[in-house]
Amino acid sequence: MAKVIKLWGAGTARTLRPIWMAEELEINYELFPIGPRTGETQTPEFTKINPKQKIPALQHGEFNLSESLAICRYLQKNFSSKNIYIPQDEKDISKEDEWCNFIYGELDETSLYVMRRHYDLKDIYGESPIVVEACRNYFIRQLDVVEHHLKSNQTISKDGFGLADIFLMTCLDWAVFYGFSLPNNIRQFHDRIALRPAYQKAMKINYSN
Repeated sequence: MAKVIKLWGAGTARTLRPIWMAEELEINYELFPIGPRTGETQTPEFTKINPKQKIPALQHGEFNLSESLAICRYLQKNFSSKNIYIPQDEKDISKEDEWCNFIYGELDETSLYVMRRHYDLKDIYGESPIVVEACRNYFIRQLDVVEHHLKSNQTISKDGFGLADIFLMTCLDWAVFYGFSLPNNIRQFHDRIALRPAYQKAMKINYSN
């Protein structure tokens, strides 16, 4: 009997990514919708799965994995679906990695998550309007790169919807929630991707609580 994929974590942009990837790949998986900062990640059971006590996390038999990009890449490489583009050529894989690292590093970690620390989580990390404003300005500058690319592309890869689009879309939803106005090409991209059935299903699952 095939081992069931188990996904841990729900309620954030980062937990949405592996849930969405699993839905695109039409994988049968079991979700444990624990949240961040609820104490659920600090239980002995979860700490064995991810000693960092962070979500999302994946279990596949005896194999444990954390970090949303690593989890999505693992699912992408071990399952296939006509619904999602999976690069095979080394150059195409490298370009996808380039975009995913840019989106995760510059839009998520350096901008949106730092904003979250001093915006939503200011009771923990402290309020800092200067930091939040600097992050907003930095995010807008980096978004220009994406806007220019989408001027002549419907998706990040010219070959179709893929992993980088999942990462971009989750950051765009996050940005909209923080009051950013999306430029024209990005807004059209966002509107198109929002129509995907797997995205709509994953959103309901991830944010059900």
